[in-house]
This record gives sequence, C-alpha cells and structure tokens, in this order.
Amino acid sequence: MQDIDIDDLAYVHISKGLDDVVVKETVLSYIDGENGRLFYVGYPIEELVEHSTYEEVCFLLLHGRLPKKDELESFTDLMKSERELPKELVAILSKIPRNSNLMDVLKFGIDYLAICDEELQSKGRVDNIVTAAKIISKSSTIVAYAFRYSEGLEIVRPSQELSHAANFLYMVTGVKPDSLSSKIMDVAFILHAEHELPASSMAALVIASTLSDLYSAISGGVGALKGPLHGGANEKALEMILSIGSPENVEGYVKQVLASKGRIMGFGHRVYKSYDPRAAIFRRYLESLSQQRGDRSFLDITKKLEEVVRRELAGKPIFPNIDLYSGAVFHMLGLSKRVFTPLFAAARTVGWAAHVLEYWRDNRLIRPRATYVGPPMRRYIPVHQR
Repeated sequence: MQDIDIDDLAYVHISKGLDDVVVKETVLSYIDGENGRLFYVGYPIEELVEHSTYEEVCFLLLHGRLPKKDELESFTDLMKSERELPKELVAILSKIPRNSNLMDVLKFGIDYLAICDEELQSKGRVDNIVTAAKIISKSSTIVAYAFRYSEGLEIVRPSQELSHAANFLYMVTGVKPDSLSSKIMDVAFILHAEHELPASSMAALVIASTLSDLYSAISGGVGALKGPLHGGANEKALEMILSIGSPENVEGYVKQVLASKGRIMGFGHRVYKSYDPRAAIFRRYLESLSQQRGDRSFLDITKKLEEVVRRELAGKPIFPNIDLYSGAVFHMLGLSKRVFTPLFAAARTVGWAAHVLEYWRDNRLIRPRATYVGPPMRRYIPVHQR
C-alpha cells in the first residue's frame, strides 16, 4: 500500500464558503453588487415592483420571458386553483405542536405534497413548471395555516378574489388588506422571489443535481433558509429597532455596538458593496405605510440608524440591506415575526424551482472534493493490542 503524502495536497486552493466560486450559468437574475442593482431575466427590479405582479414574476422566472395577456391569466388561474391543501395535510397541521418552528412545518408540508404526487418521478419540463406553480401556491397556505393553528386561531381559507401576496396577508392576519397593504405585500414577494445563488438556492441545486424531484429540492432550500446565517435577519433587525425605542437612542446604541465589535443588523451584504436596491424599495414603502397609518416611529428610527451607521463607518462598503426596512414593514402590516422567514421561503419557492429547472437542462451531479489534512497512512491495531 502506498503511503499518503500530505505534502502532495498542500497546493490545493480552498474557497471557504465557496466565495466567488461560479458553478452555473443563469438567465434568472443578475446582481451588480458594486452599483447596487438587481435584475430578473434582464428587467430592473425597480420596474418589476412598480409595474408587475408576483404572479407575473413567477411566470417570468419559470419561463424566462414575460407572459402574454392570456398566458398570465391562465397562470394566475392555475395558482389560485392550487391554493388549498389536501384535507389530510390540513388535519395534520392542526395537530402539530404549537411551539414548532414554522420553517420545519413548511418543510414537512412540502414533503407531504410529494407523497401525494403519483407522478413524482416521471415529469418533463412542462409538468415540472405546473408542479412548481402548485408548490408556490400551497407553500403560502401551509405557512398561514400553521401559524394560525399554532396561535390557537381559526384558519382562514384562501380567497379567490385576492392576488397571491394579498391572499397570504389575509390568511395570516384574518383581515382583508387594503390596496396599499396588498401592493406592499406583492412587492415583498417580488423582492424575495429570486437572488442568484445564496445558500438555500445552492442547497436546492445540490439535491436536484442527483435527479431527485422538485419537492425534495425545494424542501432542501427551506432547510437551508431556516439557518440564522441566511434567513431570519429581518427578525433580528426588528428586535433591534424595538429595543432602541426612539431616534434619540440611536446614536448611543450604534456607538456602543461598534465599540464592542458587535454587529448592527440590517447593514452589510456579501455581494452588495453599495446600497441594496431592495432596501431602497422597502424604505419607500415604509414611508408610504407610515404616512397612511400616522405612525413614523419605525421610519424615524431606521432613517436615523442609516444616517449614524453610514457616518461612523464612512469609507467602508457597508450599506443598508433589505432586512433593515422589511422587518419594520412586515410588523406594521400586522405580521408576527414568527412569519417573517417562512414568508421569505414561500416567496423564494419560485426562485428555487426556476434554478432547478434551469440546471436540469444541462445537469451534472454536484460532487466537490475536500482536501485531506489528517494523519498519514497507518495500520489498524486490534482492540486488545491498544
């Protein structure tokens, strides 16, 4: 047996966290991190949130183009028709422990849908797009039902009158949203729909590359998003805002956190080295919501945070990200922070599905290597001789 020479492996370059490692080509989204710009299939995110809808963005990501009028109507009808869950799944959700993590419940729900799919392993691209639409629609219902059951509230059945995002807000809060709240929720779903290859999308791709099914890939995405280093940052940002309490306390809070080498939530991003365009959009809608509700408390604190952090970190590429403003917006819309990350996941199901379908066009099993740094070759010693 030839000995293992550790020195032979010393030249290998390791990219921890896979930083800047490119694993696929995509038409789905482009992040210009230096200039703070985001595009879905070539369309600026600002134009999509202004003129499009979440349903249309789902079609765009799944098909790689904007739909014609009749196509959008048909796709929207499909999503509406798939909002309700199998009655057996509803019964199970009603019995899940109330303190369960809603991300675990969502993951379970998606896996249960796979069990119900009799054609799980025999789908072509067209059928998988239909399956994706079903998962997108039902994921929001799973989150809403699970939340209301866990809070001891009566579930709210899906409405066929509302858009996908507005219906989610209605099912969670039990109140049909007004036009501004509906628009903001739609914008939130669009902004969370896709964002290139974060950990959750990569997890979905790894699973899909084995030629597993779409449900398993999306379930894996949910599992990855559950981790606090990926999802949940807007919950922490909201907690920070609530603990600060008023704009007058911002200066002292920021200086104290920076002095202790702590992290101020809602600032900085692995890819964006300038202002996150999603944060700018959420800030604008927080302003509109604050004006409508006659309550500027969250807006004034976040704006002061932005001012003080940028001043104290002048010269560093640390700017507000989506989490600084999204948590405040969701809170003002009446959403519990327990729903923030599941909402993110429900909206991102389309991005995960789109990446999987794109990758399957030229699939290759994802099988990276690890550099061995253990002991050199040695002989096994029987237990009685040790």
